[in-house]
Amino acid sequence: MFRLNEVLKVNDQRFRILEFVEDHIVWIDIDDSSALPELITEQLLSDSIDNETLERVDDPFQGLTFEAPEEGTAAKNKRDTNYRLIKPLIDSPDFYSPKHRSQIIKMLIDEQGSTKQTLYRLARRFWQRGQTPNALLPDYKNSGGKGKRRFASGKKLGRPRKDTPGTGAQINEEIERLFRISIDKYVLNDKGEENKHPISYAYRRFQAMYLTYFPRTPEEELPTNWQMMHFYKREYAQSEILKKKFSSITYNKDIRPLHSTANSNVQGPGSRYEIDATIADIYLVSDSERGNIVGRPVIYMVIDVFSRMVTGFYIGFENASYVAAMQALYMSMVDKTSYCQELGFDINSSDWPSIGLPDAILADRGELLGHQIENLENIFSVRIENTPPYRGDAKGIVERNFKTVQADFTPFAPGFVTGNKVKKRGGKDYRLDSKLSILDFTKILLSSVLYHNQYAVLKKYDRDADMPTDVPSTPLHLWNWGLQHRTGRLRAASEDGLRIALLPRVKATISELGVRVFGIYFTSQEVIQNGWLHRGKNVKRPVSIEAAYDPACADHIYLLPEKHTHNYWICNLAERSRQYKGASFWDVWQVEDAQKKTHGKAGVVATSKKREHEEFVLEQIKKASQKSPDTSDTPKSERIAAINDNKAKEKKKERSEKGYRPNRLKQDSEAEVVYITAKDDDLDFPDYIDELFGEDD
Repeated sequence: MFRLNEVLKVNDQRFRILEFVEDHIVWIDIDDSSALPELITEQLLSDSIDNETLERVDDPFQGLTFEAPEEGTAAKNKRDTNYRLIKPLIDSPDFYSPKHRSQIIKMLIDEQGSTKQTLYRLARRFWQRGQTPNALLPDYKNSGGKGKRRFASGKKLGRPRKDTPGTGAQINEEIERLFRISIDKYVLNDKGEENKHPISYAYRRFQAMYLTYFPRTPEEELPTNWQMMHFYKREYAQSEILKKKFSSITYNKDIRPLHSTANSNVQGPGSRYEIDATIADIYLVSDSERGNIVGRPVIYMVIDVFSRMVTGFYIGFENASYVAAMQALYMSMVDKTSYCQELGFDINSSDWPSIGLPDAILADRGELLGHQIENLENIFSVRIENTPPYRGDAKGIVERNFKTVQADFTPFAPGFVTGNKVKKRGGKDYRLDSKLSILDFTKILLSSVLYHNQYAVLKKYDRDADMPTDVPSTPLHLWNWGLQHRTGRLRAASEDGLRIALLPRVKATISELGVRVFGIYFTSQEVIQNGWLHRGKNVKRPVSIEAAYDPACADHIYLLPEKHTHNYWICNLAERSRQYKGASFWDVWQVEDAQKKTHGKAGVVATSKKREHEEFVLEQIKKASQKSPDTSDTPKSERIAAINDNKAKEKKKERSEKGYRPNRLKQDSEAEVVYITAKDDDLDFPDYIDELFGEDD
């Protein structure tokens, strides 16, 4: 029932069991500084259990078991010496008997010259602390009062000065208060990293504050920088310093401890994709004009968390946005064999098997936050996860992969960004070394991705316990193993439906002119058949409808007549907007913006001229009013009756003044007419009447 050396608590007293003697137990009070071993019957302890006055508690000295003092240290020497000194007493089977114990103590005093108090103190320590040699270790850890505040009543604490003049200041509560004010204000404030200063600056500000309080203090008697540093290290824990020394953004991203890994939160391939963008560390040239430097491209990467496989990417000059992210996501979910073949890489689907929809996509708040991505969630049940602001560490897998993929080629590629991004005076401008075009760079990056997926060994991959050792830590092998032994299998989807779902959406308005998106008009056979383009007040059509569009092509849009479905109508550019044929929506936005600016400038002129016109009209009316005779004496009926006669007179006058009467000249001979073409050729202006008013077939 009871175990040797365990600690029991009876009536708020703690006892350690030292030995079993027939039906009795030898124990000792471990909290009494004068306690000695005593006998107690097992029945009495059993009754205490029944009465609920006894409980088993943790051994307060169990930590001594794991201490191992180094050879030659004072602690080890004292432990061994004390153990040898009391060994005859603790080895005696009758150590619990007072009479027998006193005889052994007398013998040890005669043989070794020790004292009775020392022997009892060491034996009591041995029995109370666990009956092991380590129980006799001196308590050096309690010496010195580490971390405790000390205030001197007279002389200054610490080592006296040897070279510096003066005796130094005694640190009291008032000085510590000034220490704390300076540290909190200049070192550990919450005003951002640019407003934080080193402890040396805070000390100088402390000196100025201290001299304001005590202006007659000599310079050599001021509290020292070391004393302030001692206070700083004692009063502020490292975790508190790190949390206050950096901004919350920097702390959460780069400083805070990590409590888990990315793999611990995924079940298998396709459980979660991470997507992120970066600007490549290389300058490129144009594919068509290789002498033109076009800048650094944007790279989007989509990576499977479980296997670390790159499932898709995008390279181009679109800014990091949903439009570019959409292209990378689309590539990550479809078969990549045709894309690779276009770039000269002959692979099979098994070489790049990431085909299908993942369970979740983790992205920044910018690219995949909003209504544009909701269709992927609602239609295909893909969960979209957004990281908190300024938390790039939340997507550590894809963040680290940017360096891994580019490290294979960028250090020796021409145009690679090296060192300081600002050219020094007289230095070489690496931008002028650019030789790779966007197509060349895409091929190189694709080759790097294929190598990473198939052959790169992930030495720091955190493998699960059930993963066999014969599975290499390469993305392709991890992917294939995960599909066979884990969940998270990707779901299939049609490529066309997936592409439409990923396209950005906009509200299109419908009128008799067509479907209007971004100021241009589209039409389709379905729109015409529904009678939405007919004119008249009785025509019923929806005021607006959702449409998907590809920013790279303004020739078509995809009208979505039913929400949350795969049904769509392809609408082509209407003749009214034929000027945008073959353009992209970026071109449309640029042209529309330029036209708005032109119309704005013209509107300013028109407003001014309109005002001049109105002023002229008012002036003419004023002059006409002044010229009008007084007709108050003429009856109104006579004036109205004379309108027809007055009109006839004006008409006669107009005919006589505006009639054209040519002067007749005498012609001596007639000129010969020479025809340029045959006399019967029809040179009339073309007639479009049939096209304008012809009936629809």
